Amino acid sequence: MRLKPLMMIILAVAFGGSAILVGNSWLQRQAERHRPVAAAPSEVPRATIVVAASPLRYGDEVGRARLREIPWPGDALPAGAFATLDEVTRGGPRLALAAIEPNEPILRGKLTGEGQRATLSALLSDDMGAVTIAVDEVIGLAGFVLPGDRVDVLLTQDAAEGGGGLHNDRILHNVRVVAVGQTADEKTDKPTVVRAVTVEVDTRGAQKVALASRLGRLSLVLRKAGETAPRSARRLTAGEVAEGSAAEGDGASVHVTRGATRTTYAVPRLGAEAVPDAAFATGNIARRPGAPAARTEAVAEPPKGDR
Repeated sequence: MRLKPLMMIILAVAFGGSAILVGNSWLQRQAERHRPVAAAPSEVPRATIVVAASPLRYGDEVGRARLREIPWPGDALPAGAFATLDEVTRGGPRLALAAIEPNEPILRGKLTGEGQRATLSALLSDDMGAVTIAVDEVIGLAGFVLPGDRVDVLLTQDAAEGGGGLHNDRILHNVRVVAVGQTADEKTDKPTVVRAVTVEVDTRGAQKVALASRLGRLSLVLRKAGETAPRSARRLTAGEVAEGSAAEGDGASVHVTRGATRTTYAVPRLGAEAVPDAAFATGNIARRPGAPAARTEAVAEPPKGDR
């Protein structure tokens, strides 16, 4: 009688253990079935690139001690990059033509050729030259014009030299400053009063500067950093300097004398949208807001013998 309960206990334990094993196996299969499949890592081609190990400035020698190689994706190498230190130093020392910060890739366009000097000519763009403009503290904007800035160049002529009265013209537009004095480092941030500013121009621009320097006084206008929109400019005469002058606006003054009365009218320039003041006299057109009315003056009646 005691053997039967023992057998039942053994069978219950056996069946229970089997149920647990089967259940765990089923759960594992279900978990593996619903587990997201991780994408196999793609093989990225690896390469090396040379970067600056310390800051480099214009004219610094680029030697091994100031460079290092780092891994770089082979399909994302910058144009003009060096793969090894030997490529940089082969053929003689190179000099920096622009500021290079630590860990910045070394590019051929920022270095001189093998064994070359760091001259100003190496900084010029293709088909461009350089011309120097003599400046003083005022023309040089108190020394705040620095290499890398962009400026407009103005010419002021007086009646004796240019003819036609005192006037001002823009002769160069949005030109790059490549050097101030004897400094061409674009990282220079300290204003310095110099006697010369060198700008990058094409052949015609150089001709303009050479001729204009003999005709009158040159002035520099500093442009906002990153500004690319063209600026309109026209000749400005001495009569337009005073604020509110008729020539400065959209018209000019016309004097009409009828007998002993002289009337002054404001007539718009060609292409101006404003209504001419001369039309006010007809009474058919209302005078535009803010425009002065026609001025009437009495003039002395000439002698009868002069009529």
